[in-house]
Amino acid sequence: MGANELEIAAEVHALVDGLLPVALPNASFDRAASRVVLPFGPTTLRASTWDLLERCAAAPRERWPGLVDTWLRETADLAAMAVAEIELLGDVRRLLRVRVVPAMDGDRRRELVWHPVGPHFDALVMVAHPAYGAPLSWHRARLLQLGRLGRAVRYTLERELADVVVYDRPLRSGHDVRVVTKPGSPYVTLLLTELRRYVPPALPCGALVGAPRYDTLLVHPVTSRAAVEALPALAAEVAALHAAADDPCSPEVFWWRGGDPEALDLRRGRRDLKRALKGAGMWRPPRRRG
Repeated sequence: MGANELEIAAEVHALVDGLLPVALPNASFDRAASRVVLPFGPTTLRASTWDLLERCAAAPRERWPGLVDTWLRETADLAAMAVAEIELLGDVRRLLRVRVVPAMDGDRRRELVWHPVGPHFDALVMVAHPAYGAPLSWHRARLLQLGRLGRAVRYTLERELADVVVYDRPLRSGHDVRVVTKPGSPYVTLLLTELRRYVPPALPCGALVGAPRYDTLLVHPVTSRAAVEALPALAAEVAALHAAADDPCSPEVFWWRGGDPEALDLRRGRRDLKRALKGAGMWRPPRRRG
């Protein structure tokens, strides 16, 4: 923190100390850790003041007492909701899952716990419950003291996606596409981060990938000119599945080359695939008839 930030923190924290007995009589303020500590029976929740400091830094000084009072009351309400959630759901950490969604807008990203999966997708942390499930917000994550959120990926792979079905079926072009699916699951798109499982090893040109629904991926390895010929049919299949889906994800085809999925411009896609295959020594001209 700079000197000005330290001054703001000192003054705002003094207001927290003064207003706490009125707004939250049972709470205490841990100044060293910049946290309000809220005991609820056997449960103790802690709320960081960083969000409050940001609000105050962006507002005139005369508004700070009102901002502190509002924040304390919001924190009390959210803490009560968090405790109710813990009592209702049990160990929330065991309910954490990850859903890969098309890249969200800025407002959603500021509110929720997420991680980018390249420029086109975000990995969104969810609380999985049939009646009370929802995306996990940063404020709720802090109140519930949910650290090590990486476990949500492991829980999703082990508890939601261990029984995905994988099979090949023909496209209209006559070429096969690999289908990775678990009907009705909202989590199959997480496997966009695990595509090596579903393609041959040592794949220099990667694979074409579609995620038309959250419960289905379509994967076509780029191993020969067949990928170039299959691209229009694959694009049409992805678009049709997306249009008919109850839970649609993306209508686009992406090119995966070992990292994050890249957008594929269909107008130039066949040319780009041909160039990549030639560069890898995998392009073979069509056989002449006769």
